[in-house]
Amino acid sequence: MTETTETLEHRLSRIHLALEKEHLEWVDDVIADLEPAEVALLLESLPLDARIRLWERVPQEVDGEVLLHVHDEARSTLIDDMDHAEIVAATAGLDTADLAELFEDLPQQVAEDMLRSMDELQRARLQETLAFEEDSAGRLMRTDTIAVRGDVSLETVQRFLRWKQEVPDNTDSLMVVDRNGLFMGMLPLARLVASDQEQAVADLMDSDVDSIQVTMKAQDVATLFQTHDLVSAPVVDARGLLLGRIVIDDIVDVIREQSEQALMNMAGLDEEEDLFAPVLPSAKRRAVWLGINLLTAFLAAWVIGRFEAALDQLVALAVLMPIVASMGGIAGSQTLTLAIRGLALGQISRTNSNWLLRKEVGIAVLNGVLWALVVAVLAIVWFGSVGIGIIIAAALVINMLAAGVAGIVIPLMLKRFGIDPALSGSVVLTTVTDVVGFMSFLGLATLFLL
Repeated sequence: MTETTETLEHRLSRIHLALEKEHLEWVDDVIADLEPAEVALLLESLPLDARIRLWERVPQEVDGEVLLHVHDEARSTLIDDMDHAEIVAATAGLDTADLAELFEDLPQQVAEDMLRSMDELQRARLQETLAFEEDSAGRLMRTDTIAVRGDVSLETVQRFLRWKQEVPDNTDSLMVVDRNGLFMGMLPLARLVASDQEQAVADLMDSDVDSIQVTMKAQDVATLFQTHDLVSAPVVDARGLLLGRIVIDDIVDVIREQSEQALMNMAGLDEEEDLFAPVLPSAKRRAVWLGINLLTAFLAAWVIGRFEAALDQLVALAVLMPIVASMGGIAGSQTLTLAIRGLALGQISRTNSNWLLRKEVGIAVLNGVLWALVVAVLAIVWFGSVGIGIIIAAALVINMLAAGVAGIVIPLMLKRFGIDPALSGSVVLTTVTDVVGFMSFLGLATLFLL
């Protein structure tokens, strides 16, 4: 257990106790020492009643920042506890990108009140941001960009910065544009300070910079930041006009959300599901995938039913049958997990999928033969039948081969049809390994032992 986890658990237990005993001053002191993201984590970790009581203790000036860090479903429970004036006040100090993230979760009347409270420029920027797709660079970008012309001197730029007296957070470079606002490059702050002040910006800027199209998917933006170790990057439109910038803080959130989404989808859950949500809505969400899994289980049971006569005559088949399905399931899950990860990182395409498939077939054959021999020997010793040992060994190789192929083909096919492989891949894979495992084992036994 890490120190961070211990601190969170300790803090949670103490806050629970303090709320129960009405030690509210201590709770206020704890909140005052925490960052908004830490407060959000505490709120997500509390049952609904305790969450609302803690939320009432959060200072109004950080309400907006805290709301940004909690998951959508938990956020809705907090917003429901606020009146219109409180929500409008909480959003007052947020930048355009953060406002856009919250805006669509607000009640309609509150959203209208918030728009009326803005000045004309801020309202126009928010409406422009909301016009972009939710998971696009346009939603991620910040408009607090400092842009300078390429034909001015470094001395002029420094005078301009002194006049502004501050630079936005995570500013490692200044954006360079031409007279028409078209992006030209980036001027690192270190170079601005250390170079001859008479030189022109265009002579010292980095012109070989990958700008981000405003329509680029958030996942692709995150990949770009990871592969190029970026702190910030310019966002441009189709003409090359500088619109804003994306900084590493926003990308860290995207990467975290993607990781959580993949993890939750593997279990057929929504990544925004509230751990402490009421029983009924949680049960409804999970019932869908339980129902799908039940259908696939009935399919496997139907296959077993086709070989009822064989099972009646050889009890050993019923005893050994789960081994074949289980080994195939584990082998397929390993391949499926790697394939989903590769797709998420953009590492798998049509050009290398065939090579990857051949590799997994090779792994399946080697592991299949190895463990088939082990299982065969154990089956012969256990039941005293060489025939049963040979049959289960053959079925094991067949099922592990099918599992390896399915682990690659299923996510590729699902992605082609626009279905998230992480959400439904495991259900389809389980069906394949169960059906192929039972059919191969019981079918071979029926043909050669009965």
